[in-house]
Amino acid sequence: MRSSAGTLRPTFRRPRLALPKLPRIVLPLAKLAALGAVAVTCLWFGLPQGLGGRAGWVLVSGTSMLPRFHTGDLVLVERRSSYRVGEVVAYRVPKGQVGAGHVVIHRIVGGNGATGWRLKGDNRTAPDLWYPTNHDVIGAEQLRIPDAWFVLRIFHMPVLLALFAAFGVFFWIALSGGAETDAAAEEGLR
Repeated sequence: MRSSAGTLRPTFRRPRLALPKLPRIVLPLAKLAALGAVAVTCLWFGLPQGLGGRAGWVLVSGTSMLPRFHTGDLVLVERRSSYRVGEVVAYRVPKGQVGAGHVVIHRIVGGNGATGWRLKGDNRTAPDLWYPTNHDVIGAEQLRIPDAWFVLRIFHMPVLLALFAAFGVFFWIALSGGAETDAAAEEGLR
């Protein structure tokens, strides 16, 4: 058996690369630009129609679209200039009809946008009673988030929202102090 207690090993330090010293404002500006790009992307694809965007969110309730959609699924729909037979769309029941204003998500099986679409749930034998026009259509399906009701339920609990906020503040404080310490240590080495 060999022992390394009495031997000295040479320590090697890797030379640091000489990077140009950037002004202190560059890193925060880069972070701000990245955050802005993420925000613009989210607004482009997810800005609600009520705020002038193309997106609409529909929470599925019922069994008419089984097996594709289940109760609790969240569906992102996007408004378009035209729709076609076979697409899944969400629409508001037209004014003056029973259930006016309720949102329904079904598949287009016939008709057109000017005189009214004929729609039917995938799990139904008969088409819908309503004939919504393009004006009544909220949008066509873009994305399905299964069981999103659970996440939405969490965000409606004030205690959990406060907990998420506290974690966010904690990590922000914990991670923001490291940059100053690194800069001070680097100055001490010179």
